Amino acid sequence: FFLLLDAYLPLMSNAKERKYAVMADLGFSGVWTFLWFVCFCLLASQWSRTLDVRGIPQDAARATIAFSFFSIATWGILTYFALVRYRRGVADVTQSIYTEPPPEEHTPYPPTYAPSAYTPTTYSPYPSSAPDDFQQPPFTPSTITTTQPQGDYQPPTY
Repeated sequence: FFLLLDAYLPLMSNAKERKYAVMADLGFSGVWTFLWFVCFCLLASQWSRTLDVRGIPQDAARATIAFSFFSIATWGILTYFALVRYRRGVADVTQSIYTEPPPEEHTPYPPTYAPSAYTPTTYSPYPSSAPDDFQQPPFTPSTITTTQPQGDYQPPTY
């Protein structure tokens, strides 16, 4: 049940349900850790008090005690992971359904930012001794030549 719950947990949309699921996992793991500890203590105590071992397979009894000891460690680790998940909270548990695609390395359009060699020109209201780097506009009153006389206007013929 808890294996399926761990797989379903990132897809839960309700924060309260996620919290209850994590708390149930924490509580279940904690109770089983405690029960395996009690079982280990009881088995080790009873084995140390056993005097007549003729009818008892000794290897099986020792294996049972070792199994209960390693179960304490296993359930303790599971309890620790459940505690970490509980402390992490709701924000990191959810799995994003939509993720942005990675940016393309080669785009067909140039970047929208200025190149690194760009140095903006500062304009001063005072004339400077530096030469101007711009051209004169192509049409100024001094360069316009009229082909028609200033007199009578002749409309074009079509």
